Amino acid sequence: MHELVNAINEYVWSLALIGLCLGAGLYFSIRSRFLQLRHIGEMCRLMMDGKSSDQGVSSFQALTMTLAGRVGTGNIAGVATAITFGGPGAVFWMWMMAFLGASSAFVESTLGQVYKESINKEFRGGPAFYIEKGLGVKWYAVLFAIVTIVATGLLLPGVQANSIAESLKTAAGIDTMVTGIALAVVLAFIIFGGVKRIAHFAEFVVPFMALGYILVACAIVAMNIEQLPGVLKLIFSSAFGLDAGFGAILGLAIQWGVKRGVYSNEAGQGTGPHASSAAEVSHPAKQGLVQGFSVYIDTLFVCSATAFMLLITGQYNVEGPNGAPMFTGVQGVASGPGYVQTALENIMPGFGALFVAIALLFFAGTTIVAYYYIAETNISYLNRTVNRPWMTFVLKLCMIAATIYGAVKTADVAWALGDLGVGLMAWLNLIAILLMRDTAFKCLRDYEAQKKLGKDPQFDPVALGIKGAHFWEQRNKQAPAQDKVAGETIG
Repeated sequence: MHELVNAINEYVWSLALIGLCLGAGLYFSIRSRFLQLRHIGEMCRLMMDGKSSDQGVSSFQALTMTLAGRVGTGNIAGVATAITFGGPGAVFWMWMMAFLGASSAFVESTLGQVYKESINKEFRGGPAFYIEKGLGVKWYAVLFAIVTIVATGLLLPGVQANSIAESLKTAAGIDTMVTGIALAVVLAFIIFGGVKRIAHFAEFVVPFMALGYILVACAIVAMNIEQLPGVLKLIFSSAFGLDAGFGAILGLAIQWGVKRGVYSNEAGQGTGPHASSAAEVSHPAKQGLVQGFSVYIDTLFVCSATAFMLLITGQYNVEGPNGAPMFTGVQGVASGPGYVQTALENIMPGFGALFVAIALLFFAGTTIVAYYYIAETNISYLNRTVNRPWMTFVLKLCMIAATIYGAVKTADVAWALGDLGVGLMAWLNLIAILLMRDTAFKCLRDYEAQKKLGKDPQFDPVALGIKGAHFWEQRNKQAPAQDKVAGETIG
């Protein structure tokens, strides 16, 4: 099975997808005049803007729900894997993917807000919704929904569960089956509670776990601050093939940096718009900007924390294309969370390995919950015309089973299945948002024009010539008339 999945992944994660991820991010960045730099202040302000409603969650809750999906095992095990197979230079390409990916995250999350719907008194949206309404290609929307249900409901949970189980086994000797069953019980409690319970869970756990992990990483960097310049030089020289030791794997540095960057921050993959569509906002661009910043939090903060801990302590390995060792800093440890546990254990004996295990428990645990929400949203999309409540129940059972299965399987199988799910979603979503780019940038220009006039931007799709945004059209009919400048600002 592992060989078959790897063979498929060679096609899915070919150089074409790597180029598409980087190319789309670069195009969106240039087209938006690098909104990820121009609007950093606005991104931070909007994170705390808005309140939840009976139908939607607040901007901050939507952010934490998205981060619950973005910040997971990819930030620990994924970074270690990228360095193993791509060398230290892969870290730079993860950073580059985050910088360019912030614009992709803006586009997809703005589109999610434009074409969202109210289903069973809850806001729902995502690529399936905007593909059908914005592109008018229903078969493509249904295909994305099915692929996403399979990916987030069956393939991806196992990666997170595997990392949790392996790290707890390393740190505390807990049997992987015991961990899998415990995760399944907690998961069942949360996912049977609905969107609101998921939002409140993420709102409490995500900031706590990310801040704690970053603080420990900063402490380790501070303790070894004299080595930081050398580590930064190694990252940049390896990223461009200038390092004598790792110059031969420049192509792999780019490939693994982008691959693990997309896996970690999910920009352009299509997962982010699901949570961002649940936000109660007055303009789609608001949530688009918030989600752009979430990519920074994931990769520039959390992934960098892991990378610096590994590279500063020297607790990492690098393999060449033929599997031959190019650098060996850790003996007898498979690539993944074990590297990070070893690094911290050497610095903080008796605590380091357990800390990483606890961090992964929170990181990967919240990601599994986020995967359920994404899969359930796509089932909601398929059930809009014909109600099939059994599909949601089956999804819950499948996710619980996939979590237990992933906990006891080998890491290689789990990661191969996870990469397949991410790659298929990325192909489908990136093509869609490239075709729908004009709608997202109309929203951005409209938002900027209204802000320039000192207004709290309000969205009017009719004035902007955007069709299919039925939720907003209905909302504007029911709301009091407001001054809008959209028609005057879009020429």
